[in-house]
Amino acid sequence: MAQPFAKKDDDHDEEEDYSPFLGIEKSAVLQEARVFNDPQLDPRRCSQVIIKLLYLLNQGDSFTKIESTDVFFAVTKLFQSKDTGLRRLVYLMIKELSPSADEVIIVTSSLMKDMNSKIDMYRANAIRVLCRITDGTLLSQIERYLKQAIVDKNPVVASAALVSGVHILQSNPEIVKRWSNEMQEAVQSRSALVQFHALALLHQVRQNDRLAVNKLVTSLTKGTVRSPLAQCLLIRYASQVIRESSLNGQTGDRPFYDFLEACLRHKAEMVIFEAARAITELSGVTSRELTPAINVLQLFLSSSKPVLRFAAVRTLNKVAMTHPLEVANCNIDMESLISDQNRSIATLAITTLLKTGNESSVDRLMKQITNFMSDIADEFKIVVVEAIRSLCLKFPLKYRSLMNFLSNILREEGGFEYKKAIVDSIVILIRDIPDAKESGLSHLCEFIEDCEFTYLSTQILHFLGNEGPKTSDPSKYIRYIYNRVILENATVRASAVSTLAKFGAIVNSLKPRIFVLLRRCLFDSDDEVRDRATLYLDTIGSDMAQETDNDAKQFLFGSLDVPLVNLESSLKNYVPSEEPFNIYSVPKELKSQSLSEKKTLKKTNRLGAPPSGPTNLIDGYERLLSSIPEFSSFGKLFKSSAPVELTEAETEYAINAVKHVYEGHVVFQYNCTNTIPEQLLEDVSVIVDTSEAEDFSEFASKPLRSLHYDSSGQLFVAFEKPYGVPVTGKFSNTLKFIMKEVDPSTGETDVGVEDEYQLEDLEVTSADYMLKVGVSNFRNAWESMGDDCERVDEYGLGVRESLKEAVTAVIDILGMQPCEGTNSVPNNSRSHTCLLSGLFIGNAKVLVRLSFGIDGPKQVAMKLAVRSEDQEVSDAIHEIVACG
Repeated sequence: MAQPFAKKDDDHDEEEDYSPFLGIEKSAVLQEARVFNDPQLDPRRCSQVIIKLLYLLNQGDSFTKIESTDVFFAVTKLFQSKDTGLRRLVYLMIKELSPSADEVIIVTSSLMKDMNSKIDMYRANAIRVLCRITDGTLLSQIERYLKQAIVDKNPVVASAALVSGVHILQSNPEIVKRWSNEMQEAVQSRSALVQFHALALLHQVRQNDRLAVNKLVTSLTKGTVRSPLAQCLLIRYASQVIRESSLNGQTGDRPFYDFLEACLRHKAEMVIFEAARAITELSGVTSRELTPAINVLQLFLSSSKPVLRFAAVRTLNKVAMTHPLEVANCNIDMESLISDQNRSIATLAITTLLKTGNESSVDRLMKQITNFMSDIADEFKIVVVEAIRSLCLKFPLKYRSLMNFLSNILREEGGFEYKKAIVDSIVILIRDIPDAKESGLSHLCEFIEDCEFTYLSTQILHFLGNEGPKTSDPSKYIRYIYNRVILENATVRASAVSTLAKFGAIVNSLKPRIFVLLRRCLFDSDDEVRDRATLYLDTIGSDMAQETDNDAKQFLFGSLDVPLVNLESSLKNYVPSEEPFNIYSVPKELKSQSLSEKKTLKKTNRLGAPPSGPTNLIDGYERLLSSIPEFSSFGKLFKSSAPVELTEAETEYAINAVKHVYEGHVVFQYNCTNTIPEQLLEDVSVIVDTSEAEDFSEFASKPLRSLHYDSSGQLFVAFEKPYGVPVTGKFSNTLKFIMKEVDPSTGETDVGVEDEYQLEDLEVTSADYMLKVGVSNFRNAWESMGDDCERVDEYGLGVRESLKEAVTAVIDILGMQPCEGTNSVPNNSRSHTCLLSGLFIGNAKVLVRLSFGIDGPKQVAMKLAVRSEDQEVSDAIHEIVACG
């Protein structure tokens, strides 16, 4: 039988897609605005035009000054209309137009009249608009009206005045602070909204006075607040007081904890949840304090309201990261949420269970997760994958079922971030669980057979090259790797060639087969693939089944000691000659160019340094110093510091210094700029006092012959020091010169007089003997370094403002490169591990593992573990920390 109403659904869909503002243009709407000037106003038509204008403004369309003025004056004529709906739109329009000071006066009288109207809606909106568009002068005139409005019997008017006070507080705080009595009275209002706004305004007025906030919370926690909204606000303020008291080192019971616990028995669900969330977020919260909050959240898990279930499970999910045992009591209730219609709730329930579940429940959870993974978005899938990874590390014996699950979802559809999260998880599990290596590598090999993401393919091939040769049967991976050479794009093919070479270098039995495959790659269409194949065939020796030498293995598996940017720059500057390119000539320190460093680099460029970045800057320094006969015998330049300012920004002379460190010498390069017109400086030199640097003796100096106005030049002073020893000291500097006045018309100079100019002190620190050199994989570098030259000791760092401040101080003392982002310390963390790497003077590689912890009130303790290629270097690093 035919369906007579089938067409109706299609029409309904079309109506849903239709917008009344579709295709409107500003010019047409401005033409329609002429209706505001009609003698007989049509409220309905005027309302439609204002709505269109508001739409344009909120969509980002801008009106010119003339257009805005015309619309404003036209809108003000609508005050004569008595239509309530139109009047509300007029108020909105005036607020959005934000008229200038000379235009505001046009509507001030109308708005003042509405403030005293008998219609409450007019009064409330007039207050909001006036406070929005007027300045402090007019606000002082209407302050009496605003005070009366705050205590008005009508809650709409009182709330309007209080909300306006919040906005006024940003620009005219002295006016709002005089309303204290009225705000206190409004806090006792029977209206929930008025009480909420009054409390918010009171807190904002006092927020910079911790004692005043404490008194406010103390007075209101005694039961005078009845509004659920205001109660939620009060809970947040009480939490703030608790946090600040813990930061200030106060001991004993938490202030206001009893108030938070009492709020768990409130009638309003929002207040109960706010109190429970506040308790779970307390720093250092104990199990006894958590129990009542978790019990309340457990009840919410079985609520019929989705918003309560979501709020409860999300909060428990966060608590499970720090207190999994306490949350485990809710596992039975959370298991029922796995099948919840709301996928967000189900995902949070699953991830919480994964964090709190025991080993026996893993298999059951995996079956339940499989059923709904296809129904959720990628961002939720990533959360599940990360939770599974944590569970596998927690229960390593369950790696088979968890690894199989990851492998199955890896074959399903998904975006790049989702697939990357799975691959990263499998890689971490392989590294941390030795038994999972074989199965994990097999899963990754199967994935790259049908992987559409080049980045993931190259990442997996690189990892396979490092781990595959160490397995029991390396030959089974060759097929997967060579398939990439045949089937993939040039980037993946090049990565596959490198992976084949690694197998050939480690597994002698596979070397003849690897050579055959690499020779086939010599005919590839891409030059990078051909070049890699040629390089590796030459590197790993002959195709006979003999062991590859250690230099080749170090080349294939070792970390690159120099930053790629520096290597690229040095290769560009390399001119082919009879001597081969020397990798050891590449600078090892990479300096990040912040805005201030770019300004410094620009200033240094004026002094003759190369302009093409930090690497060229270092090369330029070395060429400059080696060209000076007095310094040519110093050998290889180890490090050049960033310029150190020795004068203030607006003084007569702009002078900075660069410290150049050699094995047995230190050279100070003083970059000078003459900023005084009609003045010439001659025989410019720097007298350096070494009374606070006893280990240094002046060796040679190179003064500056002359320095004209707005010109720059360099002068040098070299010092001899104990060879290879990181000695420190402070140097006092005095600029000495002959100053001559220059006649601007003739250019002639007078006789001149000797003068001196005191400069800032310059200090050579331990950090000047350390190059910042990063490592790609700290753990591998640490293990390969070995513990032969390791030294471990503990130090007390004394009272520190925070753990972050202590970490930064130690990094600055050592001058090493933070690895893997470990220089970033989470807020409120009580322990942290920082990894550092560098090259000590003498080209000795150094790795440092710093373990920080809070030991008593603001007392920071540190465990320092150093590994290097020389025991004396490890001892020297400890000595630097002990003296620093």
